[in-house]
Amino acid sequence: MIEERNDEVQYDESFLRMLLDEENIEAFREHFLVLHPFDQAQFYEEVGPDIRQVIYRYLSPQEMAIILESMEIEDDEYESYLNEMDPSYGAAMLGFMYTDNAVDILNELNTEQRENYLDMMDDETVDEINELLGYEEYTAGAIMTTEYVSVLESATVREAMRVLRQEAQTAETIYYIFVVDSSHKLLGVMTLRELIVAEGDLYIRDIMSDRVLSVKVTDDQENVANLMKDYDFLAIPVINETRELQGIITFDDIIDVIEEEAEDDYSKLAGISDMDDNDAGPIRAAGKRLPWLIILLFLGMLTSGLMGIFEATLDKVALLATFIPLISGTSGNSGTQALAVAIRGIATGDIGGKSKFKLVLRELSTGIIMGLVSGAIVVGIIFFWKGTLIVGLLVGASICCSIIVATLAGSFIPIIMHKLGVDPAVASGPFITTLNDVTSIVIYLGLATTFIGLIL
Repeated sequence: MIEERNDEVQYDESFLRMLLDEENIEAFREHFLVLHPFDQAQFYEEVGPDIRQVIYRYLSPQEMAIILESMEIEDDEYESYLNEMDPSYGAAMLGFMYTDNAVDILNELNTEQRENYLDMMDDETVDEINELLGYEEYTAGAIMTTEYVSVLESATVREAMRVLRQEAQTAETIYYIFVVDSSHKLLGVMTLRELIVAEGDLYIRDIMSDRVLSVKVTDDQENVANLMKDYDFLAIPVINETRELQGIITFDDIIDVIEEEAEDDYSKLAGISDMDDNDAGPIRAAGKRLPWLIILLFLGMLTSGLMGIFEATLDKVALLATFIPLISGTSGNSGTQALAVAIRGIATGDIGGKSKFKLVLRELSTGIIMGLVSGAIVVGIIFFWKGTLIVGLLVGASICCSIIVATLAGSFIPIIMHKLGVDPAVASGPFITTLNDVTSIVIYLGLATTFIGLIL
């Protein structure tokens, strides 16, 4: 039964299922439509296809559009829901969605499916959708919406309020009103509060702010996300090369971008081509992971080859082999720490210009401190554990040098890759770890070979 908790309506799933089973359409709509869209979406996802078929009969395409826009699923999962619907119902539903959301779904369909849905929509909606479909993926143009409120700079406040009342029903946000000239070029912006409190006879040009930040349709979505985060914008206008207002990007779209970029960076740091879908089968999951794993396997063979070069040293002093995992593991961990700091700084835009040099210098200093402290600790442990100061000094010096090199590499490599226009996240944890394995073994066994006379 419906309950009131903390001034929000909560639902009883079993009660709603019962209403559907009884085919009580009036009662179901009465109880279902008062729920928050998130709760509606949650119920819709939890029931099976048979029950969803009933829901499609009970809800209009416009009501169904609100539910799908509230769902937190991967874009490619929408296709399965669309396939459950009658094509005309699905097309009508897409037409009621905000343009950017409809485009996201249509982009996941093949060309034939997409064209079939567009053929069943009105011309105005198709024109808006095709405009966004034409923008390159991961750009501002691809994620913007064309449902916004704009007024002429020559309009009065009273006229602008009339426009706002007309557009508010379909606009994705009304908290910002964008000001344009007769050619639809962006001139300024004003908040809803500023418009409401202004005198009705004032001209918009006299009360607007002309210090308006905007992005171009070709700007990368990650840069847009950083800009909106820095300025705490609820929305940001998108313009073309001639400053004509093309659309806006709202904060909810940027949240999706931030989550998408974070997952992308995390998957690369983990050495996965793309984050696994929990519903994906083992063959599909393995297909995403194997390419990276095979590359790392060959890189690992380089480490094994280096071990063979120093085989004579290890044969003479077998004790040295005991500490190889310790040295390679410690250097790998320190390199991954520096890598995470560098990638985060690049992703958030905190690192740029001279700050890149400062980061590398800081990480180098940090690596020296960590190396000296870790090395000193290892010398003491090995001396009291194995009773040999020479081996302790050798291992301690190797760990010290390996940490310094690994920390420097972990911060420097992503910056170089970013400078070359390559996603720094591909300098992933596994790659840095493998690289540090190679350098740490060269350092350790190279020192051991050089000073083997002191050890024997």
